[in-house]
Amino acid sequence: MPVAAAAPLISSVQKLVLYETRARYFLVGSNPAETKYRVLKIDRTEPKDLVIIDDKHVYTQQEVRELLGRLDLGNRTKMVQKGSSGLSRAVSAFGIVGVFGICSKPYEKYVWNAKLLEAVRTSVHRDWLLYIIHGFCGQSKLLIYGRPIYVTLIARRSSKFAGTRFLKRGANCEGDVANEVETEQILYDASVMSFSAGSYSSYVQVRGSVPLYWSQDISTMMPKPPITLDQADPYAHVAALHFDQMLQRFGSPIIILNLVKEREKRKHERILSEELVAAVTYLNQFLPPEHAIIYIPWDMAKYTKSKLCNVLDRLNVIAESVVKKTGFFVNRPDSYCSILRPDEKWNELGGCVVSTGRLQTGVLRTNCVDCLDRTNTAQFMVGKCALAYQLYSLGLIDKPNLQFDTDAVRLFEELYEDHGDTLSLQYGGSQLVHRVKTYRKIAPWTQHSKDIMQTLSRYYSNAFSDADRQDSINLFLGVFKPAEGKPHLWELPTDFYLHHKNTLNLPQTRPSYTYWWTTGVLKHLPLPFDEVTCAENRRKLTVKKFHKYEEEIDIHNEFFRPYELSSFDETFCLAMTNSTRDFMPKNVGIDPSPFTVRKPDETGKSVLGNKNNREETVLQRKTAASAPPPPSEEAVSSSSEDDSGTDKEDEGAVSQRSTPVKVTDTGDNTKITENVVQSTKDVYGVNLSDIPSEDDLAIYARFVQLGQSQHKQEKGSQQFCSKHPLDKVINLIPISSFSQDNIYEVQPPRADWKSIEIFHAHIQAGRGNMQPLGRDDFLMYREYIRNRYM
Repeated sequence: MPVAAAAPLISSVQKLVLYETRARYFLVGSNPAETKYRVLKIDRTEPKDLVIIDDKHVYTQQEVRELLGRLDLGNRTKMVQKGSSGLSRAVSAFGIVGVFGICSKPYEKYVWNAKLLEAVRTSVHRDWLLYIIHGFCGQSKLLIYGRPIYVTLIARRSSKFAGTRFLKRGANCEGDVANEVETEQILYDASVMSFSAGSYSSYVQVRGSVPLYWSQDISTMMPKPPITLDQADPYAHVAALHFDQMLQRFGSPIIILNLVKEREKRKHERILSEELVAAVTYLNQFLPPEHAIIYIPWDMAKYTKSKLCNVLDRLNVIAESVVKKTGFFVNRPDSYCSILRPDEKWNELGGCVVSTGRLQTGVLRTNCVDCLDRTNTAQFMVGKCALAYQLYSLGLIDKPNLQFDTDAVRLFEELYEDHGDTLSLQYGGSQLVHRVKTYRKIAPWTQHSKDIMQTLSRYYSNAFSDADRQDSINLFLGVFKPAEGKPHLWELPTDFYLHHKNTLNLPQTRPSYTYWWTTGVLKHLPLPFDEVTCAENRRKLTVKKFHKYEEEIDIHNEFFRPYELSSFDETFCLAMTNSTRDFMPKNVGIDPSPFTVRKPDETGKSVLGNKNNREETVLQRKTAASAPPPPSEEAVSSSSEDDSGTDKEDEGAVSQRSTPVKVTDTGDNTKITENVVQSTKDVYGVNLSDIPSEDDLAIYARFVQLGQSQHKQEKGSQQFCSKHPLDKVINLIPISSFSQDNIYEVQPPRADWKSIEIFHAHIQAGRGNMQPLGRDDFLMYREYIRNRYM
């Protein structure tokens, strides 16, 4: 049986200090507790080769101090100036950019410094290898009646065929596409501290350029350069390579949501739609029908201009169907409440159900032309739908459904806005031009001027600064390697051949036109091939340590230190957005639930403590009764333009696949009644116009019966106290036989005789039997009057 050496969960080198002399760099790294140190020596006199010496010895704090002292003394004697320091401290840090765990092959495409580490991978200890990812990471706290839920959004950009907008379009010869980003949303129940015993869930979706050989010529300085298909690909070779990677990585089904235009006066985006449909149709004829690629075309720009279609409503329908097909990951079996009160949508959920929870099988791949504005809105709607299922799976909501204008959705929308802005800056050179509020048609007028500025900023970046950014990316990723006798990077007329290796080295073997997937992929579907093979290999290995004294770090124990008295919120290193602090209105009587739909005039700013604000709030409540209700989620339509510009093509008739605006059947009287009694609901928490259900009436009748029985018992207890004991009226049997207090049973406390006398006197006073007041009572009353009024 093969033997594998186990590596720690994270690197033990977390604190770094760089010292320098004239000829050497000395990098000293230590663990967070500063009990173990490692030293790395780098030669700074070698002009070409990288010379790094790692003695792979673990030093103590005292040994490191002695070593640095000897280095300082030895280099000081060689210098001309007396009294100068021979070893100077240059910089200190807690890490370099970020720390990955162990780099496994399926995730290697998301590591951006892999080429830079190749020179030192075999010569230094693994603790020095810090893997960098590029993308976005955001986290917010969702408080559900005090129960903390952490919502995390992580975006990982692919390092293959990476670059900027217009300079990197389509795919390369290996099936890697431009602007490929894997977005994962993680839900963690922070009420349980342990990661192993806690509850968490995740959902993954992907964006990326259309997997074809295509580009846009930017030499004409046009806002929308023409789209050109660079190579003929009748057998969809590049698309086959791309979808083969996705089948290995995610399993099936692979769902494509194509948001590019389909109807145009002049062919522009439609070129990509027609070619992608042909490629998917060709590839699907060789796959089993149950694992075929699902293609969903939807001209989002066309329906945005139409007044008869609700864009977000249609996206919500698509999101429901997608999440039901792929499922999501959760680390615990279904809750008992889901089994007791099953939801019809929950029973239709796909994915893979295992004994430990659920697994996501397959993934949604969303794209428009740029994979920026339209794509981010579509991904938000799919993520919002998946978030509802995730909350339902953890037993936090009673139905897998979330509405707009709630604190939870506002918090989640802000995360996706930051996510889209960051990815848009990295690829397009500006923030998002059109946002979720734009498609909901609730964006303020000031947003339109910002959109114009973002469009101009994006155009400036694409025209003037993207070339230098592309050169920097090619150099950092190791796509271009400087060498003597070869032209410099900025002297190259194009970097096409750097990303398309088949232009220099012709492939030795010709791929199959029909058997286009990797061997063994179909055998394990719908599960992903990479995860299944990794699991099989782990079962065949015997894991041992590198050394019996090797340090193994648990990130939870190392960072949060559970053996010390500390607060989870204070320990967290990020100032996260909080649903209660940043989104929930501060008005009195507001329901603190993050799933309650808020009024448009309710904001997160407090209106208490200011007389003018209070009067303004009362005035708003009065005018709200006569004003029409705010438009619902289904009744809001968007009329903004898409991220690719504004084409003045005819709007045309909306197809049957569009979702029209839903019109309510209720009259105005019902709406006025709801608005009138709204204040009553705000004060008392119940609508007086609601008719009680049969279950509520049955509970009330039972309560009245118990009260009448108690009244009869109290009346007859004076004469027949021993014949009618109270236990026969209401016989409460404890559900537990534990003798001490616990969550199932609480023993009544023992009261002294004075407390019992006071209690009996209180009962008699309630019945009208007042006891005569004594001297102590009069003295106590006089003291009270003196302190209160004098």
